[in-house]
Amino acid sequence: MNTPEDARLHTLDVRAGISVSTWREAVEAAGSLLVAAGSCTEAYVDAMAAAVVELGPYMVIAPGVAMPHARPEAGVIHPGTVVVTLATPLAFGNPANDPVDLVIAFAAVDKNAHLESLQAITALPLDEPRLNAVRAATNRHELRAALFGDPAR
Repeated sequence: MNTPEDARLHTLDVRAGISVSTWREAVEAAGSLLVAAGSCTEAYVDAMAAAVVELGPYMVIAPGVAMPHARPEAGVIHPGTVVVTLATPLAFGNPANDPVDLVIAFAAVDKNAHLESLQAITALPLDEPRLNAVRAATNRHELRAALFGDPAR
């Protein structure tokens, strides 16, 4: 199920059922995957967490779905997205959409890429069968299959 949205996301890595205790650890875990893939610097990950502190939990875009990101100049090297499911849902401070169990972190190189990423990411919560499959995934292969329809990708 490789869709145009999937291609725009530049998905670098996925992890299913990670164990973290706080929203900050969830953001840092997703951010560390972006750093490991060479998509951004550690400063970008710090900026993602700072955005939550400074602006509030605006990045919780739908029930259970958080989309941490920061401004490109904070340390984006090349576009990338990582998808992480949490072993235990966590509060991010958004009463309407907490607790979060799905974290989709992205790094965009400019405003246009940022908007394209947002459009692609916000399509996932609207696809209930696909979202349920993502949440049910217990390992990386199942998570990739749920997201892209191709476990080898």
